[in-house]
Amino acid sequence: MSSKELSVEFRDRIVSRHRSGEGYQIISAALKVSKNTVASIIIKWKKFGSTKTLPRAGRPAKLSNRGGSALVREVNKNLMVTQTELQSSSV
Repeated sequence: MSSKELSVEFRDRIVSRHRSGEGYQIISAALKVSKNTVASIIIKWKKFGSTKTLPRAGRPAKLSNRGGSALVREVNKNLMVTQTELQSSSV
């Protein structure tokens, strides 16, 4: 289970504390995040020079959540619907 992503402002605060000379343990105690989180943010900042969220790997989904739900509703209405009929109704 993954946790929520930290905001860019919060990550900037971690980096600014690191640049002022504070250690990982002091930063993690002050901001109430784990030491590993602080370390990974600082390592990423050193490597890429930014705290912005980087693009993730993988192909984007063809359907949005809304489109997928519409397809499921259509199939639940008529279980014998063919793929061709689904394609024509979704266009």
